[in-house]
Amino acid sequence: MDLGLVEYREAWELQRYLVGKRLENSLPDVLLLLEHPPVYTVGRRGTTSGLEGLGIPVHEVERGGEVTYHGSGQLVGYPIMALSRGKLDVKGYVADVEDVLILTVASFGIEGERGPHSGLWVGPKKLASIGVAVKHYVTYHGFALNVNVDLLPFRRIRPCGIQGTRITSLKEILGREVPMDEVKASLIQSFSEVFGAELLSSEEFPGLERVLEGLLPAEMS
Repeated sequence: MDLGLVEYREAWELQRYLVGKRLENSLPDVLLLLEHPPVYTVGRRGTTSGLEGLGIPVHEVERGGEVTYHGSGQLVGYPIMALSRGKLDVKGYVADVEDVLILTVASFGIEGERGPHSGLWVGPKKLASIGVAVKHYVTYHGFALNVNVDLLPFRRIRPCGIQGTRITSLKEILGREVPMDEVKASLIQSFSEVFGAELLSSEEFPGLERVLEGLLPAEMS
């Protein structure tokens, strides 16, 4: 589901709502793709100290990790997926998401790799962040890939709690604006390959309106 630009709190509430419905088997696995207006989010190991005077909204959430920034020009993905019961492997799931990101940027001629912390790295610079949560074997939160996003807000924080971390973007690496639609198409293909799943867009999904009928609150429909 490509949601476009969505306020962080709205997307957060939507995720939790969909997780509940996924737990009930009321809908299949879902991959939400979107962008956020400027916002700092603080994970379970983070603190809001120092963020109050920066003029950007701050949200504390239940994902892993510390502080990160989201803004327009960053591709955010929230997989709402049911993991195998009885063999919960969060590290394996995160590694799969890293593989998705590695394949995605490879299609633009960029060699991404795993680094000392979760996410996607190009040399010493971090290109994408990962922060996940799992509720009764269903995943939410996810990843953020820097495409054309403004990098200045990252310099005002200690991204992901790592001192001295440099954040980069596809735009900075390639020296040009990168069409977001191209990145989405590549990521969808990579996600399909890594997770061995056929992804259907909202336009392609048979009977999507019936599947979602009554699931989304009216204000989110």
